[in-house]
Amino acid sequence: MSNINKTNTQKTTIKIVKMGMLIAIAIVLVAIIHVPIFPAVAFLEYDPADIPIMIGTFAFGPFAGLLITLITSFLQGVTVSAGSGVYGIIMHIIATGVFVLVSGFIYKRKKTRKSALIGIILGILAMGLVMIAANMLITPLFMGVPAEVVWTLMPFIFAFNIIKAGINGFVTFFLYKRISNFLHN
Repeated sequence: MSNINKTNTQKTTIKIVKMGMLIAIAIVLVAIIHVPIFPAVAFLEYDPADIPIMIGTFAFGPFAGLLITLITSFLQGVTVSAGSGVYGIIMHIIATGVFVLVSGFIYKRKKTRKSALIGIILGILAMGLVMIAANMLITPLFMGVPAEVVWTLMPFIFAFNIIKAGINGFVTFFLYKRISNFLHN
């Protein structure tokens, strides 16, 4: 093996290990922090799992962020959030996947604080809007309730997604530059 191939293999291995570390942090965060935002719909719980996922997205790109999202969602769905089952896994992949892709592609084009902020804001809005459609299509199937019931909860669902993504996005914004050197070295 040439030195160039060996160096590329080492860099890839280190990147995979760092992504794995972010996945582990996301799962631990969900296990210890999950708080209902609205008492009337206590099943809508805030958790900070998207913070390490977004940090990974900004460090390694939107597709790496999506991969981190997929693995985290699956592992979280079969361990610390097993009560929500397949439904929880699907909804987490959709919500965080949209957030990661929108924010990640905007930040990837121009890696500045301004583009990170714009990406996060547009990612928050995209997540909120996509989750309206996802909840209207998927929630009635998994919960066995009419779409009208889900629609009556939509103000809470929309606000929940905006608040959750907002908190996680802005914490990411303030943390990322402080730890990005570790992820890039």
